[in-house]
Amino acid sequence: MKVSIFDVAKKSGLSVVTVSRVLNGAGTVREKNRQKVLDAIKELDYRPNAAARSLASGKTGIIGLIVTTLQDSFFDAVVKELNETLALHGYYLAISVSDGIGSGESHYLIQEDRMDGLILLSPLEEDNYIVELKRRGIPYVLIDNQLPENDTYSITIDNFKGGYAAARHLLELGHTSIAHLCGQEMFRSTRERRAGFLQALEEQGLAPFEIVPGEFEIAMGYDTAQRWLTAGKLPGAVFAGDDNIALGVINALMEAGVKVPGEVAVVGYDDHYIASQLRPHLTTLRQPADKIGIAAADMLLRRISGEMKRGSNIRIDPELIVRESTRAPQKQKAKE
Repeated sequence: MKVSIFDVAKKSGLSVVTVSRVLNGAGTVREKNRQKVLDAIKELDYRPNAAARSLASGKTGIIGLIVTTLQDSFFDAVVKELNETLALHGYYLAISVSDGIGSGESHYLIQEDRMDGLILLSPLEEDNYIVELKRRGIPYVLIDNQLPENDTYSITIDNFKGGYAAARHLLELGHTSIAHLCGQEMFRSTRERRAGFLQALEEQGLAPFEIVPGEFEIAMGYDTAQRWLTAGKLPGAVFAGDDNIALGVINALMEAGVKVPGEVAVVGYDDHYIASQLRPHLTTLRQPADKIGIAAADMLLRRISGEMKRGSNIRIDPELIVRESTRAPQKQKAKE
């Protein structure tokens, strides 16, 4: 038998009106009651009738999500959380992989008004999107956007704190020769992580061993470490702009017989699935995908319901996860 809204009300011990308000993203429901409803929906596997809701509300029941790539475990985790959270409120998530507003499905979604709201995950042309979304009156939320001036409706990660925490961890272990391998300059995360890293070093009166820009790719870390090995000069520690870069560095060093973390300590960023599977397990900065996804979904639902009249930026802190790839530098043996 199909589960109804009345079953959810009975299970939660609340009224049908309260359940309906939760499903429609109303902010007038107490958080305790809201959670009771969400728990009941999940337990009963309730799926609101999208067609009926659409007829009653004049809405499509669809939320659009535009992302530049799905070949990223952090993005994948955020998308999973968004999908689960929005499904609890009776929305379907329509995903488009696109690098620009004029391309493919993203253009179709926006131009044809096929959705009630849109989430942009790490967009590259956010200004163009925002102009079009505002023109069409489509509520939107940005995640990990590139331009601070567009923080009005956004969920961002404090990447400055992340870069600072990575450097402080290595400094507190006793490292003084630290390299930073970062991503492309167009990404805000690149700029902020580097700024935090440099701030921590400057506080100790230190300069970086080297700062190397590139792409968030394994090959970038591998090629850079190979260059150091060829030159015969290695840093004591490396802060990689993401876990892929860190993996490349570790591969090159270990192929050459250089011990990690014995001779070179390595810190990554993102806490990809692979970070806990590497040998040695990778010390990294975790971006809490669950908090990011839930915060973005909640903000968009409040915009759609009309409850959110003023813009807001939610900034979420990353978390340093210390594993096996970092430790204090080895003391040099005294010459005989």
